[in-house]
Amino acid sequence: MANFLVTPLTVSKMLPTDYVGFTFFVGCMAMMAASAFFFLSLNQFDKKWRTSVLVSGLITFIAAVHYYYMRDYWSAFQESPTFFRYVDWILTVPLMCVEFYLILKVAGAKQSLLWKMILYSVIMLVTGYFGEAVDPSNAWIWGLVSGIAYFGIVYEIWLGEASKLAAAAGGNVLAAHKILCWFVLVGWAIYPLGYMLGTDGWYTSLLGKGNVDVAYNIADAINKIGFGLVIYSLAVKSQKD
Repeated sequence: MANFLVTPLTVSKMLPTDYVGFTFFVGCMAMMAASAFFFLSLNQFDKKWRTSVLVSGLITFIAAVHYYYMRDYWSAFQESPTFFRYVDWILTVPLMCVEFYLILKVAGAKQSLLWKMILYSVIMLVTGYFGEAVDPSNAWIWGLVSGIAYFGIVYEIWLGEASKLAAAAGGNVLAAHKILCWFVLVGWAIYPLGYMLGTDGWYTSLLGKGNVDVAYNIADAINKIGFGLVIYSLAVKSQKD
């Protein structure tokens, strides 16, 4: 017990030029702050929107915990924490797809849409992980499957069932849906680009290779916190209607 009490807290030194470590730290703090904001705001909403805001808080909280570990992993090994990052994504990305279903329930969205979106996201992430960590010699094949699943999500929200439900709902729901669609189309585009920069394939001669952790970290914070703020704004506006 005495040894436990006197054990010093070890803190790794971060160099001023360690932009990867810096973005891991800032990302962790930003998403923890966003989680507190979403959780503490729950009581101001009725049951219709409380679940959506709760899911937004869960997304950023899960990410904050993983960023805490990814920061330490980077500090110890100076390697991209691929395993932790994919564990984070396999939990948070399906939850981001759930957000589409939750806001479209007012227009009659069925659970089939929910499971379709979750299935696309899981295929996208599992095949991406296999390409990066399990079978990198066939990274381009795994990346192709992952990309097809990603575009399946894009099609569903821009042109498919989700798009039609949003149009039927109209008003604030349609406006929020469109913003979330842009997050997926533009904000999520950094991930397949990062995949190609971090693996070998026919694309390597065109793009080269490089560490994209800084871009991943910034994209994660913008996409996850941004998603939540769109949902929060929708809930606030709907309370006033």
